Amino acid sequence: MKSRFTPLLLALAIIAGIAIGYFYTSQFAGTRLNFTGTGSDKLNYLMQIIRDNYVDTVDMDKVIEDAMPEILAELDPHSSYIPASEAKASTEELDGHFSGIGIRFTVNKDTVNVMNVIKGGPSERVGLLPGDRLIAANDSSLIGKDNSEIMSRLRGPKGTPVRLTVVRSGSQKPLVLTVVRGDVPVETVDAYFMLDKNTGYISIESFGANTYPEMLMALARLNVEGMKNLVVDLRGNRGGYMQTAIIMVNEFLQAHQLVVYTEGLHAEREDFTTDGRGSFQDMPIIVLVDEGSASASEIFAGAIQDNDRGTIIGRRTFGKGLVQQPMEFQDGSIVRLTIARYYTPSGRCIQKPYTPGHGEDYENDLIMRYERGEFFSADSIHQDGPAYSTRIGRKVYGGGGIMPDVFIPEDTALYTSYYREAAYRGLLLQYAFDFNDQNRAQLSKLKTVGEMEQWLKRQNLLERFAQYAEKKGLQRRNLMLQRSAPLFERTLIANIIYDATDQEHRLQYLCKQDPAIIRALQIMEEGKSVPTVEKE
Repeated sequence: MKSRFTPLLLALAIIAGIAIGYFYTSQFAGTRLNFTGTGSDKLNYLMQIIRDNYVDTVDMDKVIEDAMPEILAELDPHSSYIPASEAKASTEELDGHFSGIGIRFTVNKDTVNVMNVIKGGPSERVGLLPGDRLIAANDSSLIGKDNSEIMSRLRGPKGTPVRLTVVRSGSQKPLVLTVVRGDVPVETVDAYFMLDKNTGYISIESFGANTYPEMLMALARLNVEGMKNLVVDLRGNRGGYMQTAIIMVNEFLQAHQLVVYTEGLHAEREDFTTDGRGSFQDMPIIVLVDEGSASASEIFAGAIQDNDRGTIIGRRTFGKGLVQQPMEFQDGSIVRLTIARYYTPSGRCIQKPYTPGHGEDYENDLIMRYERGEFFSADSIHQDGPAYSTRIGRKVYGGGGIMPDVFIPEDTALYTSYYREAAYRGLLLQYAFDFNDQNRAQLSKLKTVGEMEQWLKRQNLLERFAQYAEKKGLQRRNLMLQRSAPLFERTLIANIIYDATDQEHRLQYLCKQDPAIIRALQIMEEGKSVPTVEKE
């Protein structure tokens, strides 16, 4: 009998040993997860583990919201996540309007100062004026608030009122004005005028939903003024809608010419060509670009360059050749996912190199370009991407922005540490606003940019600014002040004109001394805006 029960006893002992071992292992050696999935299943399982086992209460929605941008950052520098609370504001500028009160303001000495009142907007209708100080909105103080909080209180749904407490120069008591919020247009063509009797100029800030009709309106008015040549300024234009850039450049190209094509792993090649209906196919054109020109700006400039339609002047562009598609979640948040690369007509992708997950290095690229001397000498620019040919055989390069046909270096001859410190502290902008505030009556009598310029040059601005800056804690440096005198005067006059009027008048003043504009006018006068192949 004993020998017959021996196997059973051994089996029971083994089972007991396993149970005891499992108990002590789970207690003292951690818990092994019984999960064999990978990828998204693993991520979902991790969320479940945290929810069911974490020591404290966890806001899982916040954890996921915080994780989304980090996940997308591992893909490329331009895929991004926009929370629902920010989604509407992120599209307002490109959509061409937002709902608000219709003013441009600055915060000076912790107070909201009205710089401009948009014509035809809600604020103009109730009598708000440049120079007014806004100290409260709906009885909530605006004093000492940052820009984002001020914007959130002034903007709101169309048709809703906001009660503003206003301090106005010359008034004994604060005024109370009720403004009914309405649609405020966002103009992306921020200036157009004639540079001389033959050459029109258009400055485009971004490529939004209304940029194309705005450009057509500008071209029509310049045509009436006798325009025979055109300069399109895309410097500092960070891009926008690709489709807008395509229909805009269509106005200047012949029929059946390739503007751009896109292609990706899950997106078949799609060509975008011209339809031949453009009204300015034969007008001489020059495009101005710089390191701030990106995305849709590069599509526009690349189509002009690769089709040998006009001359590109300036400095190497930013280098963004990735296409983002917005995808909206049910809660209103948006993922802008890179789905393809875009290629200029010659076949080059101008996307500059990047390492996934190293966004800081990517963002510092412009600083590295500056330190290498790219802004000052074309010889310092590394063109190490593959070579391509334009329609007539000119050599162009991919892999890092669009290199202009005519290089214009950044002019730093007048820069000093004194000027740089004044600009960095915002003193040039602050002084311009204060000067406007004290001289609004006189400035309002000056009807043209020329009249303003001549009057301002008689106001001893350099000395008055130096005294102002010294009171603000910037030590006076007479030698540097004199060396940078022309730069100080140009900047101060431009800022004062901008505060007193608008961006168009500011650019009218600056264009007269702009090296890129001067070179463009020379090329137009010589009749050489259309590129040719140089003979060996």
